[in-house]
Amino acid sequence: MRILLTGVAGFIGWKTARKLLESGYEVVGVDNINDYYDISVKLWRLKDLKGFPNFKFHRVDIENLEALRVIFEIYSPIDAIINLAARAGVRYSLENPFVYMTTNAQGTLNLLELSKDYGVKKFVLASTSSLYAGQPMPFKETLPVNTPISPYAASKKAAEVTAYTYHYQYGIDVTVVRYFTVYGPAGRPDMSVFRFIYKIMKDEPIEVYGDGTQSRDFTYVDDIAEGTIKALKPLGYEIINLGGNHPYKLNELISKIENLLGKKAKIVHKEFHKADMKATWADITKAQELLGWEPKVSLDEGLKRTVQWFKENWHWVKDVKI
Repeated sequence: MRILLTGVAGFIGWKTARKLLESGYEVVGVDNINDYYDISVKLWRLKDLKGFPNFKFHRVDIENLEALRVIFEIYSPIDAIINLAARAGVRYSLENPFVYMTTNAQGTLNLLELSKDYGVKKFVLASTSSLYAGQPMPFKETLPVNTPISPYAASKKAAEVTAYTYHYQYGIDVTVVRYFTVYGPAGRPDMSVFRFIYKIMKDEPIEVYGDGTQSRDFTYVDDIAEGTIKALKPLGYEIINLGGNHPYKLNELISKIENLLGKKAKIVHKEFHKADMKATWADITKAQELLGWEPKVSLDEGLKRTVQWFKENWHWVKDVKI
């Protein structure tokens, strides 16, 4: 099978592509390598993928419809699209909401329109637990997600409903996977696990927004990648949570990292951010039933692997700007 995977130099995109390549899929990777965070991490991931003969890469922005069309022309027929290209980050979406809507909504529309034109039968769309703001936990996919509290969440809602339109009108098989706080080796430098490990290793203070009692359903990146690949099966139109199914308080996370590093964190508390959610927790019943998926890697094991990656790559990771 030939898969077009967008956001291939991103954290989840890289790991998903790697697992596909190892399984013998042909992967056409697309990424614009934007500088939302230090691109040295993206280039490291990309270098890792370029060792596979069944991998092709194009530096293209999914907002650029005509550039995408050229890729569809070259590689058609494409069996499936996994759209992991996105502007992520809740807080930054308040500072620059426009780019979130153009990438996450318009970019998804571009890919759906080309899927229709070139007969792509399967479309997997990455979405987010941020949509569940204000809903009762654990979050079930049947909950109404009509109260997004950040432009990021709003743009992902737009992508989800646009994907439904293309499923209804043109019969494209769509699976939306809603991710819950993904972490792991070569993660995003703007996210808490990367920042905490990085700063504690450097003896720099870490910033905690609020008192640290907010909780997240942390999910290891390998589990997320496996769930995303399982979502390639034909399902019609489905929205499926991929989460760790076990929320941990931020203070617990910090304590676990301290133990692994053998160092105490210097914590600076800041005001809780209005765009942040107090807690997330995935109900993964649907993933178990439809995909035969559940997380395999515990937070303790996942953090251990992540810290190990930091230590092995510290010679260049220490210079990453965060």
